[in-house]
Amino acid sequence: MNVLYEEGGEFKAGAVLAQAPASFQVESPHGRRSKVKAASVLLSFERPSGADLLAGAGAFAASLDTEFLWQCSGQGEFGFQDLAREYVGREPTATESAGVLMKLHLAPMYFYRRGRGRYQKAPEATLKLALAAAEKKKRLLQTIAQWAAQLARFECPPEIERLRDELLYAPDRARAETKALEQACASTGLEAPRLFERCGLLPSTHDFHLNRFLLEFFPGGTGFPPHEPPAMPAGLPLAEAHAFSLDDSGTTEIDDAFSVMRVSEQALRIGIHIAAPALAFAPGSALDAIARQRLSTAYMPDRKYTMLPEDAVGACSLEAGAERAVISLYLNVAPADGAVRGHCTRLERLRIAANLRHQDCAALNGAFESGAPAGLPFEEELRQLWRIALALEARRGRPSIPAHAVDYSFHVENGRVSIEPRRRGAPLDKLVAELMILANSTWGELLAERDVAAIYRAQAVGKVRLTVHPEAHQGLGLDCYAWLTSPLRRYVDLLNQWQLAAAVQGRKPPLARSSEALLTAMRAFELTAARLDEHQRAMEQYWCLRWLQQEDLAETEATVLRENLVRFDRLPLVTRVSSLPGLEAGTRVRLAVQGVDLLERTVSCAWRATLGEGPVTDK
Repeated sequence: MNVLYEEGGEFKAGAVLAQAPASFQVESPHGRRSKVKAASVLLSFERPSGADLLAGAGAFAASLDTEFLWQCSGQGEFGFQDLAREYVGREPTATESAGVLMKLHLAPMYFYRRGRGRYQKAPEATLKLALAAAEKKKRLLQTIAQWAAQLARFECPPEIERLRDELLYAPDRARAETKALEQACASTGLEAPRLFERCGLLPSTHDFHLNRFLLEFFPGGTGFPPHEPPAMPAGLPLAEAHAFSLDDSGTTEIDDAFSVMRVSEQALRIGIHIAAPALAFAPGSALDAIARQRLSTAYMPDRKYTMLPEDAVGACSLEAGAERAVISLYLNVAPADGAVRGHCTRLERLRIAANLRHQDCAALNGAFESGAPAGLPFEEELRQLWRIALALEARRGRPSIPAHAVDYSFHVENGRVSIEPRRRGAPLDKLVAELMILANSTWGELLAERDVAAIYRAQAVGKVRLTVHPEAHQGLGLDCYAWLTSPLRRYVDLLNQWQLAAAVQGRKPPLARSSEALLTAMRAFELTAARLDEHQRAMEQYWCLRWLQQEDLAETEATVLRENLVRFDRLPLVTRVSSLPGLEAGTRVRLAVQGVDLLERTVSCAWRATLGEGPVTDK
């Protein structure tokens, strides 16, 4: 005897070797033996063989018309053998019964399964809807295949061209356009960006990389919504300080300035003045909503996207000749050893005497180290601040800037890029860094002492994180460190400044330590800052590659970081060189530049010579 049974959603047939009340021992046409439950058996038959039955049933099922079977079926449940008997008008053969079963099984829109071997015809209205949906799906699959074929010929259909950015940066796998693109990529062996480039839809590699950032951070555009302009608060006293700022030439959000006043032979009064947008608009205002949504100014080598609108930046930035609201930290410092004898915090108006630029004051770096005069404005004040910075750094026992660290300045004009390295830790850099550290730690301690909620930066075991509790920052050698000195560029600083202003004025602070707004802002800022850093590094890498193309370099020198990883000289660019021999970290090598791919942001290099050893410096 043979049996037809269902296993794993498939129909199988075999010869019965042994039978028990609840199971059969069956041998398949291929000789495999298995145990089949009696409940899984749909049909028992003597002839033909299992293999012949399956072949004949498949041929018979192919000859059947599904629509006719549906019309022949009654409204209630039925067994497949009952329908086969009615169809052939006699007792059906095993092959005919199995053929009808296969046809029913392959037409789920026409027949609903109600049990093993039992079915029920679909209602007419439901069937029409299902058939219409099937036809729509069929047409869609044909359209997808047509689009994919066009893309494979590097002809982009208009429907896909309209969705270019979505398909490149945030594809929806359920969309027909995405499926067509995936099929075309598979058939051509090209990634989506390269395929669009071949279709002529990526005329600018720069825009391709920049648009990824814009789509993530500014899906609705980079413009600002309507808002009330900030206003200078009334009643602030005017500071006596003769203040100046020190920034890079491209800085437009000037949020810190300094002043130096001699109060006696043994004491200087150092002023650290921070722009106070927290005094110009309140939490919950439209400007707060804008800053909370953006969280930080985003910097690219050839552009930036500010956290605050231009009118807000203009009203609060410490521009030369302007009178601005500031929060000032005044410190009484002994000039001999740089020791801080006392400090106080004031909310006031400040007139800015000058905006100094690092590029214009670069001669002071060498002059301070050599002791020679440079004849530049505010030279003596800056020299005093540098000496104090050295004392502050020594007292903390930690460097404010890592040794041998190098920054790079990118300048892009008319498509040409210049990249200038600048050694960090120069006197002017150090004095700014140390004074900012001093202000952030002093104000962080003030907020902690008065039990005012704030967002702090903590570091333990090398890991830096944000927290709402004042904790140690081991990297800086501080017990407490909060960000407060860049309120025009970072939302964390702005939020902390609202808390600080309330503490100084003796008011109830806007946020409590358990406030959901405080915790949400902290978490959102961490995530946003990490993503912004990633995009900035990507665009810097892009412009480094543009510089290599622009200068048409055939060879360059680099330093081995580890294994086959090297860092280029004069560029913040790291790449792997597969042909590099086994060399120690710090070894200098000469490389041949073989090719630059701006779309993939990669450079292909080959090792040419080993030059010697040098210091390994991590940016």
